[in-house]
Amino acid sequence: MMKGTIHNEERFLKNISKNLGRPTMTEGISLPVWKNAPQKEILKKKTPHDLVEELEEQCKRVHTAFHLTDSKQVGHLLKQVIEQLGGGPLVIPDDTRFSEYKMNDLLLEEGAFVWDHQAGRKNIEKAERANIGITFSEMTLAESATVVLFSSKDHGRSISFLPSCHVSIIPKSTIIPRMTQAAAAIRSKVAQGEIVPSCINFITGPSNSADIEMDLVVGVHGPIKAVYIVVEDK
Repeated sequence: MMKGTIHNEERFLKNISKNLGRPTMTEGISLPVWKNAPQKEILKKKTPHDLVEELEEQCKRVHTAFHLTDSKQVGHLLKQVIEQLGGGPLVIPDDTRFSEYKMNDLLLEEGAFVWDHQAGRKNIEKAERANIGITFSEMTLAESATVVLFSSKDHGRSISFLPSCHVSIIPKSTIIPRMTQAAAAIRSKVAQGEIVPSCINFITGPSNSADIEMDLVVGVHGPIKAVYIVVEDK
């Protein structure tokens, strides 16, 4: 893939400098070195097992069902979860990990619609009618029970947004302490020249809102129910 091209950068920066009342700075710029960085210390010494426990505890606080299994049993567990949530229709991304975890037969049996970038608007329509959207988390923040999804042509963001329920499959190896590590990982990808998605979603449990008189309402602008399935992969 080709890297994006920056247009009108110099004019843009000059306009900012003009409004700040100073010349445009082109050299002598360095990142500040902070004496303290507490954001990097939180959960820093936790083991992978500890992070799973932290994630499970946080799931209780964000109204999210939590399950722990292994790669051999994940398909069986997913079938149970689908039944508990009321069955299909299902919508899923075009993701090879479903095959790696031997879920293809189950998803075929359930009549899951696989996101197809060539299908255009049909993808949105299928997601709107789906009861369950199933995704894989790319990074998972233990501190807040947040899954991180990378949108792409094979993984539309509607999969986790429009269905009534969202099931996120979380490889244990994706679990990190908090947003600090997620941001660092994304910056590292950019620094190495990797193409990162233009849309990265950080999703914490089901849709929630307490804007009106601090009265919590679930499912205002997204899934009413969320389920996390952590899979032992290391």
